[in-house]
Amino acid sequence: MSVGQDIGAVVIGRNEGQRLIDCLTSLEGQVSRIIYVDSGSTDGSQEAAQTRGVEVITLDTTIPFTAARARNAGLARLTETGSAPALVQFMDGDCVLDPDWIAAATGFLDAHPEVAVVCGRRRERFPDATVFNRLIDQEWDTPIGEARSCGGDALMRVAALTQVGGYNPGLIAGEEPELCVRMRAAGWKVWRLDHEMTLHDAAITRVGQWWQRTRRAGHAYAEGAALHGAPPERHNIAPLRRALLWGVVLPGLTLLALLIWLPLGVFLLLIWPLQVLRLRRRYGDTSMALAMTFGKLAEAQGALTYWWRRLIGKRSRLIEYK
Repeated sequence: MSVGQDIGAVVIGRNEGQRLIDCLTSLEGQVSRIIYVDSGSTDGSQEAAQTRGVEVITLDTTIPFTAARARNAGLARLTETGSAPALVQFMDGDCVLDPDWIAAATGFLDAHPEVAVVCGRRRERFPDATVFNRLIDQEWDTPIGEARSCGGDALMRVAALTQVGGYNPGLIAGEEPELCVRMRAAGWKVWRLDHEMTLHDAAITRVGQWWQRTRRAGHAYAEGAALHGAPPERHNIAPLRRALLWGVVLPGLTLLALLIWLPLGVFLLLIWPLQVLRLRRRYGDTSMALAMTFGKLAEAQGALTYWWRRLIGKRSRLIEYK
């Protein structure tokens, strides 16, 4: 398969501005068709995409936005109009595609028909701008080889997506790992290549943004575990347990001990700086260690939010950080 032949691209975004233009530009000449799905932008993103000859879908604003819903809409346009491609490159609108990625990814898929999803190294465009960007860049550095899941940027077989029914449109986060659970259950494989794929611009400059993003991750852990947490998959069980241990159990025990037996409470309080020191030794960055340690409180809040809204029968709302 030659580069760009029989490959479509679905880009999703909301108010990404110049980042979206950069994203669309990076796809030109790499794929045969580009679909941009917009979730209520007010910055002229739709018009900017149209002027570049990109097909634009504007989602109905009366229905709650989710990234999964947007990706499904783009996939539907690719498969229902014109000649359906064999492969689709999904991208977030704040990312730029590496010029050599499509060739490397399609070559791998050609040689491995059992693989449905292939992803590469996603990097932060400005990792040194803030500690939060550095953390996210570290988050993207996943192990090479067969994987359990991918992120928002990935090249996928349309046949595999169609077989499992696409993304779960009700998920406000964690939709890619949940999709990969179903793909693997259907006999497909997910693979992480040792190759540059995209540059991402998180643009997180404030603690509040980091807290919201981390809270969203906790929500995804809880919802993913509710869907696929049973053996043998045990999806999201490990990160959910860590979030609850550090974000609920330890703070609760510490507060109780401080009220009942002060020495024990002080001992439990010391666990936090010890954890920071442990992570500082591992990553060589005190700011990262602090954010990783206290980020568990935000993850726990996200998980508790999911359970509470499920208990009262209300749909979860999108958690945005920018």
